[in-house]
Amino acid sequence: MWTRDLVRQEIRKEFGIRMHVTTVGSLLRRLGLSPQRPLWRSWKADPEAQEAWKTTIYPAIAAEAKAKGAVVYFGDEASIRADHHAGTTWAPVGKTPVVGASGDRYSVNMISAITAQGLLRFKIIEGTMDSTKFIEFCKQLLADTDRPVVLIVDGHRIHKSKAVQAWIETTDGRFTIYTLPAYSPHLNPDEWVWQNVKSARIGRVAATSKHDLRSMAIGAVRRLQKLPATVRGFFADPDLAYITAADNPA
Repeated sequence: MWTRDLVRQEIRKEFGIRMHVTTVGSLLRRLGLSPQRPLWRSWKADPEAQEAWKTTIYPAIAAEAKAKGAVVYFGDEASIRADHHAGTTWAPVGKTPVVGASGDRYSVNMISAITAQGLLRFKIIEGTMDSTKFIEFCKQLLADTDRPVVLIVDGHRIHKSKAVQAWIETTDGRFTIYTLPAYSPHLNPDEWVWQNVKSARIGRVAATSKHDLRSMAIGAVRRLQKLPATVRGFFADPDLAYITAADNPA
């Protein structure tokens, strides 16, 4: 994380020149730089695998899905925590505002899936996610349409479990699962669902109980269900351009 002070120290070490931090800031701006909130990426990720997914693997999945008339979902699980806080609030200048919260650390587990057309499906997960609960959600997606379903998720062991694979075989080809490259959440548009729910909704209020948190979480996701244009907008992220490019080839 480069700050003006760190750059100042490097300048002194490399060139023996002492500079004030404000001078360093002016220099950086003249060089066309500005302080920005960074995007975090795992150093464990394989860039070649990510590139192959975007340019070869997903386009093939999209083409096959189109040929079969399948619905393509991107899915992800999330834990909504009561102690997650985000956003700002108005207050008198010089007086830091204090918002009351219970301080309790409870959470609500959920899973959702979205399509590039703006469809959103979700399910509350009681307790810890396991193969049985994941299969129940998959069945929900399948029951929601008379078309085949393709679900793209991360490589969590549950998604690859023998129980899940055995169930998929019973669907006679109507349900297929593909996994994203490891450590690549930025390639999954469903991550935007949880960013919206956590930071834009839940993080701005204080839950008084787990039941209250559950109600707020369900309300936040249902709100998104009624806003397909917003869901479609998640796919406009530059990291997700590969999806619309493959779904709408030139």
